[in-house]
Amino acid sequence: MALQDSVSAVKGVGKKTEVLFAKMDIYTKQDLLLHYPRSYDQFGSIQPISGLKEGEVAAIEAAISGGVAVREGTYRKVTACEVSDGTGIMNLTWFNMPFLRSYLKTGKHYIFRGKVSKKSGSLRMEQPKLYTREEYYQKSRILQPVYPLTAGITSLTLSKAIRQVLPELSVSMDYLPPAFRKEHQLINLPAAVEEIHFPKNYDTMLEARRRLVFDEFFLFLLSVRRLREERQEEPSSFSFPKLTLCERFLQALPYRLTGAQERTWQEIQRDLARGTRMNRLIQGDVGSGKTVLAALALCAAAENGYQGCLMAPTEVLAHQHKEELDRWFTPFGIQTELLTGSMTAKEKRLAYERIERHEADIIIGTHALIQDKVVYDKLALVITDEQHRFGVKQREKLSSKGELPHICVMSATPIPRTLAIILYGDLEISLVDELPANRLPIKNCVVGTDYREKAYRFIEKQVRLGHQAYVICPMVEESEAVEAENVINYSSRIKEALSASIQVGMLHGKMKNDEKNRIMEEFVAGSIQVLVSTTVVEVGVNVPNATVMMIENAERFGLAQLHQLRGRVGRGDAQSYCIFMAGNTRPETMERLEILNHSNDGFHIAEEDLRLRGPGDLFGIRQSGEMSFSLGDIYQDAAILKEASDAVETLSQKEQEKLYENGKRYYDRVFSYGEAGSVI
Repeated sequence: MALQDSVSAVKGVGKKTEVLFAKMDIYTKQDLLLHYPRSYDQFGSIQPISGLKEGEVAAIEAAISGGVAVREGTYRKVTACEVSDGTGIMNLTWFNMPFLRSYLKTGKHYIFRGKVSKKSGSLRMEQPKLYTREEYYQKSRILQPVYPLTAGITSLTLSKAIRQVLPELSVSMDYLPPAFRKEHQLINLPAAVEEIHFPKNYDTMLEARRRLVFDEFFLFLLSVRRLREERQEEPSSFSFPKLTLCERFLQALPYRLTGAQERTWQEIQRDLARGTRMNRLIQGDVGSGKTVLAALALCAAAENGYQGCLMAPTEVLAHQHKEELDRWFTPFGIQTELLTGSMTAKEKRLAYERIERHEADIIIGTHALIQDKVVYDKLALVITDEQHRFGVKQREKLSSKGELPHICVMSATPIPRTLAIILYGDLEISLVDELPANRLPIKNCVVGTDYREKAYRFIEKQVRLGHQAYVICPMVEESEAVEAENVINYSSRIKEALSASIQVGMLHGKMKNDEKNRIMEEFVAGSIQVLVSTTVVEVGVNVPNATVMMIENAERFGLAQLHQLRGRVGRGDAQSYCIFMAGNTRPETMERLEILNHSNDGFHIAEEDLRLRGPGDLFGIRQSGEMSFSLGDIYQDAAILKEASDAVETLSQKEQEKLYENGKRYYDRVFSYGEAGSVI
């Protein structure tokens, strides 16, 4: 189909733009349509400076009241000026835009739009956009889509390309029958795709979004249902009669299992003894001790003459698991093997040989575990860590490496039980809802941006004490709407703010894997003291020496995700701290964040997150790490998730099969969506 053509077939997309699109994972016309806006910007009326509030994105019409200065910073040039509109004055700052000095004229009026902040009691805007009155009027009439972008690509470039592809969609492509759409009040798919990119108004955007979110959940749940049907009471050829080594392992631990860990271990033992295949999710809060439960199950596999796999989402985490399991298992003669993508060809070949000869009992690794070259001997147990990071296809491929091995998946995502039952419909659920008694509670604070300098001094103090800190930003690069801190600019700024002796590292998802691994290894080793990162660090790396987690623009994240990020600290003996810095301090924002200030219980926080979501939160607080659907958010869209679940339940098995196959075929052809369940 034409929609599978390269993006270079779109008029105006040359080689340079094609390369930049590839950085955004846009390779075909299909990918353009699937590259949804991450939010919408609505240009409001021009405001007086005297009425501005910290944290809001606003527009002012003001005159340059003094000269425009350009100074050399350590890493960039800073252009600054003061403006006045008769009601007040404010400072404006731009980075790496020295040409503005010759453009901005003293006494001349301009329209400036950007995010309002406060420093030393004075209002300011950083990186505001400039508009003529006509430009601003035109933009104020429509919702402006705000896309995830990369340097060199603007929203205008992206929008032009998408507009050219839209006519290639037709209603005949919609896999949902008209009667079904009518029953569930869903618009047709081509209309939804057009409206999500170019909404006529807020209401039509909501209609479009509801249809696309419903599709994501509906097809995902159909695939989960298929898995459940396939797995029901599958016989297992792997029995685990011997558990003596597990008892010795438990006795050797320097602590006793919590009640929740003990209960879950009993459930795992029953699964392994009953003669049918285990399909279990261990859902536990950050730091609740899921890894030791995985170790017990792997120990049972080794004791009974089988192999077991532990699949981690990152190489750094795989290395950490290997070190921890070696420390636990070496006294008992259990052999482990590491297998990751960055190993040399020779290292992999030797590892393959040891695995096939069963010289390794436990194999720890990343996606490399499912490569065709890996041949296991009696693979009886497969455990995946942070399971929402792996696609259904990947889990199934690893499962197929053995004769229907037992499956155990672990997740630290605190999803409310009502939603977990829907989302993990093919799995039994164990809840590890207690923390070890020796954990020091993390001390929290919720502050505005005027606290930032104090926070920097506090981080410096912790580093001088020999500790480390994370700083989380929601964006990789600056987007067209200045709404959030971004990792690249922020890293430069914090280097200027902190002592020169402090090593600052930067990490984000667009880096190559080797680079990400190197940065994380340096942070784990302590050669980087402050790590500025996107949410890529939320996957369970263990850095016990890190005692500070500072999260910029905390209001842009879901509470459950903020709790996940907070869980990166408090993993050692020292007191740890989490600073939630709000980009706006509106009452509703502070009410949400105060829940984190007063609770370290992930499941309570998840329930509160579900309760507090409102219509205005549709795009602002995505749970970007968990169950990563393109648009859907399991908290914000809980009602749509439940409706999709109910719709699946009312269909006969034949109807389910038909819609699943039609939907899968449609999304394969139009969006390259692949297996409907591949979102996890």
